[in-house]
Amino acid sequence: MENHVATLVRWLLVPAFLLVVSSVIYFVFSRLGWKKKQALGLALVSPWLVGFIIFTAYPLLDSLYLSFTESSIFGKTQWVGLGNYVKLFTNDVEFWPSIRITLLYAAFSLPIGVIGALLVAMLLNKKIKGIGMYRTIYFLPAVMPEVAVALLWRWMFNSESGIINYALSPIFNLFGIDKPNWFGDPTYVLGAFVIMSLWGIFGTNTVVFLAGLQGVPGSLYEAAEIDGAGRFAKFKNITVPQISPVILLQVIMGMIGALQIFTVAMFVRPTTSAGKFMNQLVYERGFTQLHMGEASAIAWVLFIIILILTLLVFRSSPAWVHYETDVRR
Repeated sequence: MENHVATLVRWLLVPAFLLVVSSVIYFVFSRLGWKKKQALGLALVSPWLVGFIIFTAYPLLDSLYLSFTESSIFGKTQWVGLGNYVKLFTNDVEFWPSIRITLLYAAFSLPIGVIGALLVAMLLNKKIKGIGMYRTIYFLPAVMPEVAVALLWRWMFNSESGIINYALSPIFNLFGIDKPNWFGDPTYVLGAFVIMSLWGIFGTNTVVFLAGLQGVPGSLYEAAEIDGAGRFAKFKNITVPQISPVILLQVIMGMIGALQIFTVAMFVRPTTSAGKFMNQLVYERGFTQLHMGEASAIAWVLFIIILILTLLVFRSSPAWVHYETDVRR
C-alpha cells in the first residue's frame, strides 16, 4: 500500500512541478517586456521543453561525453579521448561484422518494405465491397507487440517443427537439400531477417501510402485514359510523381528503422557467428559487459551512419521527388 501511495504522490508532483515552471516562465518573461501572448505561448510549451531537455538533450550529450571515456554503470569514469573509437575500428572483432550485417539488412529490407507497402496500398485503394474490413485487417500488424511477433517468427523458422521448413520441405527434398537451420547457420541468418521484415509491409506503412494514393486527383487518371495511357503508364507518370513525397518519407523512416533493428534480433537470438546488429552490440557492451563508453561510441557511429545516409537521400530527392509548388523547366 505504501508503494502505491508513493507512486501516486510522484505522479501528482510531476504536473505540479510543470505548472510551477510554466507559471514562473510566464511571470519572468512578462516582466521582461514580452507580450502576454508570447509569454503565454512559451509557458504552454515549457512542459514539452522540460521533457525534451531531461529525456532527450541531456541523455544525448551525456552519451557523447561517455563515448570519450572508459565508464561503467557502477565504476568510475576515466577520460580516454578517442580511445574507444580507435579500439572499435582497429581492434574489435565484433564491430565490423555488426556494421556489415546491419547495412546488408537495411539494403535488402528497405526496398522490399517500401515497394511491398505501396503495392498493398494500391490494392486497398480499390473501391470494392468490404474494403473497410480489409483495411482494418492489414493495419492490425501495427498494433501487434513486437516481442510477440519476434517469438512467432522464431517458432515459424524452427528448423525441425517450423511451418516455413514444413511448407518448403517438398522443394528441399526435390533438390536434396537439408532443412536449413535459419538462426543457427550464419549462411541463412540474413535471409531469415529479410523474410521477417516482410511483416513491416503491412500496418502503418500501408496506411501512409493509402493516404497518399487517395490524395491523387482522379481527374489526372481520367485525362490519361482519354490520351490512351495504360495502367503502367498511369502508375509511372501520375501515381509515382504524385506520391513521391510520401515515398521519400517512407524511405527515410524505413531506413532508420532497419538500421535500428533491435527487439526482434534480441528475442530471436541468431548465432553470433553471423554478426550482431549494431543496436544489439550497444546493449551488450553497455548493459551486459558494463562498458558504457564503448556502447556510447558504437551508438554514435550508428547515428553518424544514419545521418549520412539520410542526407544522401535528401540530396538525391530533387531528382525524383515532385511537389505541387515546384516549377520545373
